[in-house]
Amino acid sequence: MKRMTALCAATLGVVVASPAWGCSICRCGDPTFNALGKEGVAQTGFRLALDWDQVRKTSGVAGEDFSSVQEERTTFLLAYGFSDRFSVFMRVPYSERSLAETEEGVTDHVRTSGFADPEIYGQLRLWSSGFEGAVGIRSSIYVVSGVKTGWGENRASLAGERLDEHAQPGTGSTDWFVGLSGSYQIDPKSALFASVQYRQTGRNDFGYRYGRVKLLNLAYEHKLGAKWDAAIEANYRIAGRDLVDDSGVTDPDTGGSIAYLTPRILFDAGHGWVLRASAQVPLSDSGLNGRQDEKVVVNLGVTRLFKP
Repeated sequence: MKRMTALCAATLGVVVASPAWGCSICRCGDPTFNALGKEGVAQTGFRLALDWDQVRKTSGVAGEDFSSVQEERTTFLLAYGFSDRFSVFMRVPYSERSLAETEEGVTDHVRTSGFADPEIYGQLRLWSSGFEGAVGIRSSIYVVSGVKTGWGENRASLAGERLDEHAQPGTGSTDWFVGLSGSYQIDPKSALFASVQYRQTGRNDFGYRYGRVKLLNLAYEHKLGAKWDAAIEANYRIAGRDLVDDSGVTDPDTGGSIAYLTPRILFDAGHGWVLRASAQVPLSDSGLNGRQDEKVVVNLGVTRLFKP
């Protein structure tokens, strides 16, 4: 049961590495901890996870200049721990996007699919404290740093013309990120988490740069029984406006701040398999720039942890 408690506690989503897509439609939360949990992140050897996310957002005024984008993303995560202090990770996402744009009363629809931008990063435990009697870890602090590559599909076109940036499966830019996270095990059934993360976004070959992002998270987990765990987390994101080209022109309907509440449920299926589901609910989008409306983000996932 200790294994599952640690796993579910960590899936509260302290942010150490933000999702791979551009912040115009990004979600808060931590895909690494969501997929592997605290024990999975610290474990030696290999770990695997598969996640499916659905993200929706609109911008502009309905009936006038208006756009709606929906992304369904499937992400495979492979992790390897050299020790209980240091691990490396690779995330490979596949994206399916649907973009509808209305201008002067005419609406165009386009669908694209392809591999998005892989991420490669490492995580190091800086400090930890044990329980009395040195049985297990009570508190820990981690640092993570890595790169989101620009290897995803960013040249999708229709009739010889490149599609809008938000229809592209990948951003086409190289982004660097760094973050800190901390956890505290209150008792065998509950834990607290907090984190901060910053992402330095780059430009792609077409001059577009998604806004640079800061993320904050606070989370609480409680074990419900032998097989089930529940978690609740508060997520906050603040991002700059997107730059649309090399001239420095910004998109007024991008960036700003938003807060979410994310309930999560986890089920221990046995033999190292864990099933996960969460819904990230926007609490307020009044801090977003221009005219933006972010919808509920749905996440489903399965994890396989191998005993060291």
